Amino acid sequence: MFISNAYAATGPAQDWVSFLPMIVIFVLFWFMLIRPQMKQAKEQRAMIAALQKGDEVATTGGIVGKVTKVSDGFVGLEVAPETVINVQKHTVQTLLPKGTIKSL
Repeated sequence: MFISNAYAATGPAQDWVSFLPMIVIFVLFWFMLIRPQMKQAKEQRAMIAALQKGDEVATTGGIVGKVTKVSDGFVGLEVAPETVINVQKHTVQTLLPKGTIKSL
Protein backbone atom coordinates (compact mmCIF):
# COMPACT_ATOMS: atom_id res chain seq x y z
CA MET A 1 0.00 0.00 0.00
CA PHE A 2 2.68 2.49 0.96
CA ILE A 3 5.25 1.24 -1.53
CA SER A 4 4.85 2.33 -5.14
CA ASN A 5 5.43 -0.03 -7.99
CA ALA A 6 8.87 -0.06 -9.62
CA TYR A 7 8.70 -0.02 -13.41
CA ALA A 8 11.54 -0.71 -15.81
CA ALA A 9 13.23 2.28 -17.43
CA THR A 10 12.68 3.10 -21.06
CA GLY A 11 14.81 1.26 -23.61
CA PRO A 12 18.25 2.29 -24.87
CA ALA A 13 16.72 4.17 -27.81
CA GLN A 14 16.78 7.34 -25.67
CA ASP A 15 20.52 7.18 -24.83
CA TRP A 16 21.86 8.85 -27.99
CA VAL A 17 19.46 11.74 -27.49
CA SER A 18 21.06 12.54 -24.14
CA PHE A 19 24.50 12.87 -25.82
CA LEU A 20 23.21 15.20 -28.54
CA PRO A 21 23.64 18.46 -26.53
CA MET A 22 27.22 17.50 -25.63
CA ILE A 23 28.01 16.81 -29.28
CA VAL A 24 26.54 20.16 -30.33
CA ILE A 25 28.57 21.99 -27.65
CA PHE A 26 31.77 20.26 -28.78
CA VAL A 27 31.14 21.22 -32.43
CA LEU A 28 30.51 24.84 -31.41
CA PHE A 29 33.71 24.92 -29.35
CA TRP A 30 35.63 23.46 -32.28
CA PHE A 31 34.47 26.08 -34.77
CA MET A 32 34.44 29.07 -32.42
CA LEU A 33 37.52 28.50 -30.22
CA ILE A 34 39.84 25.66 -31.18
CA ARG A 35 39.95 26.02 -34.98
CA PRO A 36 40.67 29.81 -35.07
CA GLN A 37 43.36 29.40 -32.39
CA MET A 38 45.05 26.63 -34.39
CA LYS A 39 44.93 28.78 -37.53
CA GLN A 40 46.50 31.74 -35.71
CA ALA A 41 49.25 29.54 -34.25
CA LYS A 42 50.01 28.14 -37.70
CA GLU A 43 50.32 31.67 -39.14
CA GLN A 44 52.62 32.67 -36.25
CA ARG A 45 54.90 29.67 -36.84
CA ALA A 46 55.06 30.46 -40.57
CA MET A 47 55.93 34.11 -39.86
CA ILE A 48 58.71 33.14 -37.45
CA ALA A 49 60.11 30.60 -39.90
CA ALA A 50 60.21 33.25 -42.65
CA LEU A 51 62.13 35.85 -40.60
CA GLN A 52 65.16 37.21 -42.40
CA LYS A 53 67.78 39.88 -41.96
CA GLY A 54 66.38 43.40 -42.41
CA ASP A 55 62.81 42.66 -41.26
CA GLU A 56 61.29 45.05 -38.74
CA VAL A 57 59.53 43.28 -35.88
CA ALA A 58 57.85 43.84 -32.53
CA THR A 59 58.27 41.39 -29.66
CA THR A 60 55.75 40.34 -27.03
CA GLY A 61 57.61 42.57 -24.55
CA GLY A 62 57.02 45.62 -26.74
CA ILE A 63 60.54 45.92 -28.13
CA VAL A 64 60.67 47.17 -31.71
CA GLY A 65 63.75 46.56 -33.79
CA LYS A 66 65.33 45.47 -37.04
CA VAL A 67 66.48 41.87 -37.44
CA THR A 68 70.27 41.68 -37.84
CA LYS A 69 70.87 37.97 -37.26
CA VAL A 70 68.66 34.87 -37.36
CA SER A 71 69.76 31.58 -35.78
CA ASP A 72 67.90 28.44 -34.75
CA GLY A 73 66.45 29.72 -31.49
CA PHE A 74 67.40 33.38 -31.30
CA VAL A 75 67.08 36.58 -33.30
CA GLY A 76 69.40 39.57 -33.08
CA LEU A 77 67.48 42.86 -32.99
CA GLU A 78 68.98 46.28 -33.54
CA VAL A 79 66.96 48.52 -31.24
CA ALA A 80 69.17 51.60 -31.64
CA PRO A 81 72.17 52.39 -33.82
CA GLU A 82 74.96 49.97 -32.86
CA THR A 83 72.80 48.39 -30.11
CA VAL A 84 71.90 44.77 -30.78
CA ILE A 85 70.00 42.52 -28.38
CA ASN A 86 69.30 38.81 -28.70
CA VAL A 87 65.76 37.59 -28.12
CA GLN A 88 64.19 34.18 -28.48
CA LYS A 89 62.45 33.58 -31.79
CA HIS A 90 59.10 32.72 -30.26
CA THR A 91 58.90 36.17 -28.62
CA VAL A 92 58.61 37.84 -32.02
CA GLN A 93 54.95 38.75 -32.23
CA THR A 94 54.47 40.98 -35.26
CA LEU A 95 56.24 41.57 -38.54
CA LEU A 96 56.05 45.31 -39.17
CA PRO A 97 55.95 47.04 -42.58
CA LYS A 98 59.26 48.43 -43.85
CA GLY A 99 59.97 51.95 -42.57
CA THR A 100 57.93 51.62 -39.38
CA ILE A 101 60.93 52.18 -37.12
CA LYS A 102 61.85 55.45 -38.87
CA SER A 103 58.33 56.78 -38.38
CA LEU A 104 58.42 56.20 -34.60
